[in-house]
Amino acid sequence: MKFLQVGALGVALLGAVPAWGESVEVLYQHKSWLVEGVTFDDGTIACLAEVRDPGESFSIWTFPDKTIRLQFYSDEWDFGEGDTANLEVEVDNRSPWTLTGANLTQNSVLFDLPDLDESVNFIVEVAKGRTLYLRSEDGSDIRSYSLSGSSASISYLVDCGNAISDDGSNPFR
Repeated sequence: MKFLQVGALGVALLGAVPAWGESVEVLYQHKSWLVEGVTFDDGTIACLAEVRDPGESFSIWTFPDKTIRLQFYSDEWDFGEGDTANLEVEVDNRSPWTLTGANLTQNSVLFDLPDLDESVNFIVEVAKGRTLYLRSEDGSDIRSYSLSGSSASISYLVDCGNAISDDGSNPFR
């Protein structure tokens, strides 16, 4: 089993994704994936790669400080504020990843990937995968998400992340 733990910096950065912004630019769309550049009302920017079905989604966010945030969303969830949980994520039939201390906020599970080689390995698994499974700590299935089209989409997400982190300017304006 592989472990991804939020370090001290990750805990400080955990929190809800900022409120939907004033502008969204679609950068790429293929199969189940949508990649967007987002400018929030407060001027912050981010890149988003997302698999969306009605009422639920799996998203990977990148921010100018190079934070990579996983977000699992469902209309069916109502966590309130500030709770945490240990979860498992498995791509195809590979060894599962443990997300230690994932933040449960309102309708979302949020987890900032640590800045380690394991994080890169996780993103590579997503890019090469067919299905991602979200499970409880004991391995019980919660949701599954199609990763069809993820390879090209993750490539666009990486390009977007590099564009917003190079000089801090907003490439979406």
